[in-house]
Amino acid sequence: MEERAITLTTSFAPAETVPRQPRAIGALRVSSKRLGERSVIGDLYQSGASKLLWPRTASGLTGVMLNTAGGVTGGDRFEIEARAGVGSRLTLTTQAAERIYRAQPGEVGSIRTRLTVEAGGRIDWLPQETILFDHSALRRSLSAELAGDARLLLVEPVIFGRIAMGEETREGLFHDRIEIRREGALVFADATRLGGAIAAHLDAGPIAGGARALATLVFAAPDAERLLAPLRALLPPTGGASLIRPGLLFARMVAPDSYLLRQSLLPVIELLQDAPIPRTWTI
Repeated sequence: MEERAITLTTSFAPAETVPRQPRAIGALRVSSKRLGERSVIGDLYQSGASKLLWPRTASGLTGVMLNTAGGVTGGDRFEIEARAGVGSRLTLTTQAAERIYRAQPGEVGSIRTRLTVEAGGRIDWLPQETILFDHSALRRSLSAELAGDARLLLVEPVIFGRIAMGEETREGLFHDRIEIRREGALVFADATRLGGAIAAHLDAGPIAGGARALATLVFAAPDAERLLAPLRALLPPTGGASLIRPGLLFARMVAPDSYLLRQSLLPVIELLQDAPIPRTWTI
């Protein structure tokens, strides 16, 4: 198990005199199962601001997640649980980029995701970009439990301000953690903690060298190592990939803005997904 972390001191302090803002709450629980040669919906539960759409696709079962609240701000809470049943494949993406808006002092949004992949199953977790606005505050976690021969493709792009719109994430709070277990054993953990003067931290050479967009990719599969060389060939000079352990590829790339990040990211997703990229990514 290998863990990478960026730990920075935060000055994002609570202010007791500021009224608490309204909260949006959403929950999704979905599972897939094998029916003949197809993967179909097993169970589905959705509540609050979280919805799932199911477009017709030629590549299998694809769910498009939608946040009807229009974004996430301080105090909002969202939970997602997804399970790929034995021998089934489930792809989950989003209708658009998720926007993390300015939070009142002391208010932090929360997104928790739990993925489970049973024997012979596969989940492709492919949300579009998470955009952090100035003075946003978010704690996010994703945990995955894999069977011995299960497959997981995980892609998480994050944008610190829309440069083309003249926006910058100068201050804020962003805590993110990913954990993957196979047969109960921890095989991957990655933590990012940014707080306070986020823009100044990103300008530091050892952190991001001025980049305002980053993507984290993990591919867990029994034969993952065969894709290491093709993956490295697709990465930009500001990206890197490693075989963390047998059956586990890890890659990270940074870019000056979201447009350049997506240019590099789309071919990588196509390679690792081994299927047409979700149409929402190309609209």
